[in-house]
Amino acid sequence: MLEILQNNWLLFLVGQYPHGPIGGLVMTLFMAALSLALCFPFAIGLALARLSPYRWLRLPATAIVHTVRGLPLIMFIFWTYFFSPLIIGRAVGGVETLVIALVVYEAAYLSEIIRAGIEGLPRGQTEAATSLGLRYWPTTIKVVLPQALHNMLPSMVSQFVSTIKETSLGYVISAHELTFAAAQVNNVLLTQPFEVYGILALTYFALCFALTSLARLIERRISASRGGAPGIVVAA
Repeated sequence: MLEILQNNWLLFLVGQYPHGPIGGLVMTLFMAALSLALCFPFAIGLALARLSPYRWLRLPATAIVHTVRGLPLIMFIFWTYFFSPLIIGRAVGGVETLVIALVVYEAAYLSEIIRAGIEGLPRGQTEAATSLGLRYWPTTIKVVLPQALHNMLPSMVSQFVSTIKETSLGYVISAHELTFAAAQVNNVLLTQPFEVYGILALTYFALCFALTSLARLIERRISASRGGAPGIVVAA
C-alpha cells in the first residue's frame, strides 16, 4: 500500500495535472466547497420562505425541500447530465454536472439546517426587535439570521463533510475527483484493488475525521461563548 501511494500520490492529489485536467483530492475539495458556496443563497431563501407567514412562499418552498430530500443524489446527477445539453445546447462536463446537481441537492439540506438554527433562537430576540419597531423581514435579516448562522457553523461544517463524501458519485459521470483518480490507479495496477481502494477509504476517513473534529471544536467554542452546554453536531 505504501509503495502504491509513493508511486501514485500525485495522481491521488491533483489527478493528471499538469499533463491533463486537474482532479484527485484537490478537485474533490474544490467541488464540495464550490457547491456549498453556490447553494448557500438558495438555502437561505428556502429556509426563510419555509418560515414565512405567507403561504404563497411557504408552500412551494416546503414542496421543493421535501421533493429534493426524498430523492437520491444520483438521480439529480443523471438528470443534470442528460438534460443540461438539451437546455443549453451543448455537452456539459462531469465536474460541471456534479456541481449543478450538488447545488440543488445541498440547498435543500442546508436550508433545513438554517431553519433549525432560526427556530432554535430564543423568541426574545424577535420580540425585542419588534418592540424597537422593526418589521418581519428587517428583524429576520438583521437580527435573527446572523445569530442563527453563527450558531449553525458546526452543522455547516458537518454538511461540508457530507458533501465531500457525495462527490464520490461523480465517478459515474467521469468527474475527475478522488474516486476517479483511484479508479485510474486501479486500472493501471489491475491486481491490487484492495490496496488502492484502501488508500481511498483512508484518505476520505482522515479528511472527514479532521473536519468533524473541527466542527466539534467550533461547537464547543460557540457553547462556551453562550455559557451553555455543548450540543450535538448532526451530519445530514
